Amino acid sequence: MSENPNPTGTHRAGVPPLDEHQETASGSSLGELFGDLSQNVSDLVRQEAELAKAELRETARSAAKGAGLYGGAGIAGHFVLLFASLAAMFGLAHWVGLGWSALIVAGVWAIIAAVMATVAKKQFNSAKGLPKTKETIKDIPPTFNPKEETP
Repeated sequence: MSENPNPTGTHRAGVPPLDEHQETASGSSLGELFGDLSQNVSDLVRQEAELAKAELRETARSAAKGAGLYGGAGIAGHFVLLFASLAAMFGLAHWVGLGWSALIVAGVWAIIAAVMATVAKKQFNSAKGLPKTKETIKDIPPTFNPKEETP
């Protein structure tokens, strides 16, 4: 909007001047207006799709880097556990001998693995899937049948 100063120094809003690319609505037919509208909507959808693709590429790239770092952290964690287990084994070897200390450390890891497997099984059994989606998908086919009342 253009603003025109009043003698008092205040501004009042006026009608903006038309530039060479604009024309009044009275000079356009209804078909031209709908054509312009459909072109604008088409351009908007195309631009939004390009933006979504660019954002998805950036997100995927960032997620791939994060996954690689998690993988590296997992490998490093395995080495930490290996060397901590070896240290425990050699520490226990002073009291019970090397063979028995290796069995004790292996037994501790077996107990940890059994507990984790039990918790994992409970976690998988508690997964419910997609109960709401199953419900709503059942309602879709009747919606397309004009003779039946939709729920």
